Amino acid sequence: MLILLALGVALTGFTRFIHYPNPIDSIKLGLAPASKTPTLMPWHTIEPSANPIDWPTSSENTPRTVTWKGKEINWQDFLDRTNTNAFLLVRNGVITYEYYSNGFNEASQLPSYSVAKTMTSIIAGQLIAQGELKESDKFIDYFPELKSGTSFDRVTVQTLLDMQSGVGVSDNYPTGPAGWGVAIAQMYATTDIDWFMKHNRKMAFEPGSKSEYRSVDTQMLGMIIKAITAEPIADYFSKNVWQPIGAKYPATWNVDRLDGIEKTFCCFNATARDYAKVGLAIVNGGQVGAKQIIDPVWLKRLKTPVTKLDHNWGYGAFVWHPFPGISQAEGLHGQYIFIDPKTRTVIVKLSDNPTGTDETVATAKVLLQVVKKTS
Repeated sequence: MLILLALGVALTGFTRFIHYPNPIDSIKLGLAPASKTPTLMPWHTIEPSANPIDWPTSSENTPRTVTWKGKEINWQDFLDRTNTNAFLLVRNGVITYEYYSNGFNEASQLPSYSVAKTMTSIIAGQLIAQGELKESDKFIDYFPELKSGTSFDRVTVQTLLDMQSGVGVSDNYPTGPAGWGVAIAQMYATTDIDWFMKHNRKMAFEPGSKSEYRSVDTQMLGMIIKAITAEPIADYFSKNVWQPIGAKYPATWNVDRLDGIEKTFCCFNATARDYAKVGLAIVNGGQVGAKQIIDPVWLKRLKTPVTKLDHNWGYGAFVWHPFPGISQAEGLHGQYIFIDPKTRTVIVKLSDNPTGTDETVATAKVLLQVVKKTS
């Protein structure tokens, strides 16, 4: 018993030293399925609209079968194989198909993981349109105390947006307890983002010299956003995005600690219907009614790939472009907002894929099939 007590005290001291949650909370976070993570870290609430926009609905048949990894399978089999918790198809502003697996419904708050990056980009675009932020701004312009005397000091907003910063925090996600020491896991679990950045300024390549997907880029931009707005990012997002799009339900954004900062590279949690309203705003030219949520110049930036990353897909401003004309926000464990402005289609898919499962390309191909077979 004394040995176990001593071990518990030692582990608690160690997690405090590396700015992790306590050992029990760390284990829960590491083992939980994706859909259960929103309440396992502290969060800030994103208040919904006082006058939410209700979705019109109609009935539309999804494809009877789809091609999945080279084989024709039926629709429900695809949903089951990809651990789908929610699937939403929106045509011309109308929900034409809606599916939830057992235990979930339209009010269920589900995580988006790296879809949060696109939410962060929308905020950045607003600040740029207001003249509060420039893509040429350097990270250290806002955080001079983090100057390192290396090429880290040359990281700009543009290199952050396009995954070209070179900051050496790899996105090699862990597949077991041993992996929780890697930098991306530390950033995900940390209780102090400022401490994390202070200890992770080593560079992997020169800023702007190449493109490599690194979540730390989005977190650094989040830090800049908070410095400019001087308020919690969740509050800014609520007033300037979530309420204007007519969100019906509160969302949350997980933070390092309650008085800290949103983890802008991940950890945005909302309902499928409200995620779809973000996609619809993009389809509608950045507008909701008469209100311009996304400036036209920034909307073009969101829809235009400037580099290529994983799968040889286009990328820019924290948005993927898997196929010509298609914009996609995507996140770990199978989270998607798939947007086709040409057919005015938005698809939201929220999933519970296990860590280490990479079905991104296969899933995107199916989403494109859905667009073509139902348009």
